[in-house]
Amino acid sequence: MVAAAVLCIGTELTRGEIVNTNGPWLAARLTELGFQVLAVDTVDDHPDRIQTALRRLSASHAILVCSGGLGPTSDDLTAQTVAATLGVPLLRYEPAFEAMRRRYEKVGREISPSSIRQVEIPRGAEAFLNPVGIAPGFSVPLGSCQAIFLPGVPREVEGLWNEQLAPRLQERVIRDTFQVRLRTYGLPESVVGERLEGLEAAHKGLTLGYRASSPEVEVKVLVRDRDEPRARERALQIADEVRNRLGEAVYGEGDDTFPEVVARDIRGRGWRLALAESCTGGLVGHLLTSSPASDFFIADAVTYANSAKTRLLGVNEEVLRGHGAVSPEVAAAMAEGIRRACGVELALAITGIAGPTGGTPEKPVGLVYWAAAHPGGTTVEHRIFPGDRRQIQRLAAHASLALLRRICQEESRYTPATPRVF
Repeated sequence: MVAAAVLCIGTELTRGEIVNTNGPWLAARLTELGFQVLAVDTVDDHPDRIQTALRRLSASHAILVCSGGLGPTSDDLTAQTVAATLGVPLLRYEPAFEAMRRRYEKVGREISPSSIRQVEIPRGAEAFLNPVGIAPGFSVPLGSCQAIFLPGVPREVEGLWNEQLAPRLQERVIRDTFQVRLRTYGLPESVVGERLEGLEAAHKGLTLGYRASSPEVEVKVLVRDRDEPRARERALQIADEVRNRLGEAVYGEGDDTFPEVVARDIRGRGWRLALAESCTGGLVGHLLTSSPASDFFIADAVTYANSAKTRLLGVNEEVLRGHGAVSPEVAAAMAEGIRRACGVELALAITGIAGPTGGTPEKPVGLVYWAAAHPGGTTVEHRIFPGDRRQIQRLAAHASLALLRRICQEESRYTPATPRVF
């Protein structure tokens, strides 16, 4: 076992001004390589506190990966603090300086003294050219620990890791672990945990991890054994047992996302899709088009006003007056209207009350109807979702994607019918 730690540096992180994505991302990458990550810490841009954190973490870990504080501003103090800790000066790293000079020349910009700060590293450090930014990464020994320092911009962290760090670190690790990451939707974290209860006790060397990001839960199956091939074999077997216990809730593995899996199902049917969204304001379309989707995705009409539902989708005004915009009848009419307008095989519509206002005792905040018009007819579902506006929209978007997936997988079970409410 090789112990590793992650340290994220930045006052904007400790104040909660931005979300720290580097910490979890680096921890996950280290775990995938086979390191045992024992700490993920955050410290503000203060030299004494940075130095204290470096000394504490380097004393008990073989690898320490740090991000942040390598920029050009006065609060970027990481390189300076590392140099002071080692008792060495900062020196300009010429390959990074030349790359910066060429980049600035292309845009007609002059190199300022503050810009040069970005390419200074402690004397004796091993440097890593930044493939997508200016500030290089670097590595220094802190006692028996190898400490690696990266910029704070996530895409620069990922670029340096993928191109330079992962191959180097792979040589330092004892390959005796293997991890399978299973993605689930439809079960709360507590139920997932209950269904997997007793699994760790039954399998030596197994560690189960959970990461909930409503409405999904990721299950991490990590197995440690005598060597990586044996760990891999056992992890895959246990992952199958997890799938059996969780059933249809498991929708993917690794970096799969729910929208990507739904998109694959739509492609698998050879169908085209059109959307009509109201309370979700285009969120379903955004989720589906976060990955390339031009081969199946035709249109997304955000028909917020009743007049738009009538004019663009052909929803009958009498249906709107008689049932209200938030109703199964209007959801079905919206889906059928956008399907007809776009000439597609599959259409989805969503209408609801996302709040925080607009609810009534009969139709409370959180009530959402979603409908799918498909070759077998029109299917309508509804639910009252909890939470604030953003959470209601997110839950509704995922629920509607789940309906699309189910229809793609089970379309032969449907027969032409009038709208049905499940």
